[in-house]
Amino acid sequence: MSVSTAAVTHPITSQELIELLNGLQQRSALAEAGILLGCLALSWLLLRLWRGAQSDPHSVWFGRVIVDGVLFPVLALMLALAARRMFMGVLPLTVFRLVIPVLASLAVIRLTVKVLKVAFPKSQTVRVVERTVSWLAWIVTVLWVTGIMPMLLGELEDITWKIGATEVSLRNLIEGSLTAVLVLILSLSLSSAIEARLLKGATDNLSLRKIAANAIRAILLSVGLIMALSAAGIDLTALSVLGGAVGVGLGFGLQKLAANYVSGFVILAERSLRIGDLVKVDNFEGRITDINTRYTVLRSASGRESIVPNELLITQRVENASLADNKLMLTTVVQVGYDTDLAQVMPLLRDAVAAVPRVVQDPSASVYLSNFAADGLELTIAFWIGDPENGQMGARSAVNLAILEALNRLGVDIPYPQRVMHHVNAA
Repeated sequence: MSVSTAAVTHPITSQELIELLNGLQQRSALAEAGILLGCLALSWLLLRLWRGAQSDPHSVWFGRVIVDGVLFPVLALMLALAARRMFMGVLPLTVFRLVIPVLASLAVIRLTVKVLKVAFPKSQTVRVVERTVSWLAWIVTVLWVTGIMPMLLGELEDITWKIGATEVSLRNLIEGSLTAVLVLILSLSLSSAIEARLLKGATDNLSLRKIAANAIRAILLSVGLIMALSAAGIDLTALSVLGGAVGVGLGFGLQKLAANYVSGFVILAERSLRIGDLVKVDNFEGRITDINTRYTVLRSASGRESIVPNELLITQRVENASLADNKLMLTTVVQVGYDTDLAQVMPLLRDAVAAVPRVVQDPSASVYLSNFAADGLELTIAFWIGDPENGQMGARSAVNLAILEALNRLGVDIPYPQRVMHHVNAA
């Protein structure tokens, strides 16, 4: 049987190499090359129709011009395998034997590099990993074409040992490790794409979309782990012992970590705290910018950020200023003299505060006589704003300026501390 159609399970000999080179010089090789070019063109056309006219230069799957994405070599490989099966027995398939391993290596390299660049855009280690994966993929391709790889896999299959009642070979462990890495990359890439799609344009249901994204990531990683263990030849029934050990670990050493993870899902599920809410936790006030499975990020108006464990948000009192709505009440205090006509001044101050742009009309602003101070009558002005995310200091400053302008217009003085001293002559 020709070397181009037989399954090579030994290193290629000089005679087989000559036959391979002669096969590439036949007219049938041109037909095979035409079929493979057709597979590449069809792959590009299908991906072009799938992507649409708009291109995303940061897309992992489609790339900038489709051919530099992950899906192009993967789809081309699938089409080439289908074409090889279709023309088996009709053509010698010499070119297919060389091109299919190249497409497989290109798909592995493209997937690894693209995902790592998106996950770690500023890491210098990505370049080292890119070169390492590229060299390994091309070396495996050469070994496969020359027939050394099948023989090497057979030798690895003979090296076995027992893990409990399961017999595992060195080949199983290597394939399981490679499968685990591949599944991890695919899971992270797919979960990131799903999370970006779920959170895109989200408004009031952002928390539900966040919990859905976290659940999908956990499910994908769990399924990937099971697939990797199965590929390694490990009996999954043995995981019951591992599950018991993990349960004991969670009950003792990982109790706090597990509590934070569970609390994160509870917060997202019951929607008591949502991304964008203005909350106060442990004397730190800020807006929730992100809710992860282990912690929640708060950002104050000054730009400082606080990382709060989710368990703290469940077990302690949390002030949520925007649970029902975004309206927030602020107050400011001013003093006027005891001779001031409050019946005239208080309505005018209320109207002046209501005219400030950031002050909402419902609920309306209110002016109260809150205290009889030593130097004058203390008035407390309460008003509401509808955009606390823009800061409170600016709104309070605008209200104070409006109050000062109104008092100056009315001729009302703001009293300042005065002390009366009596000088007594000594007898």
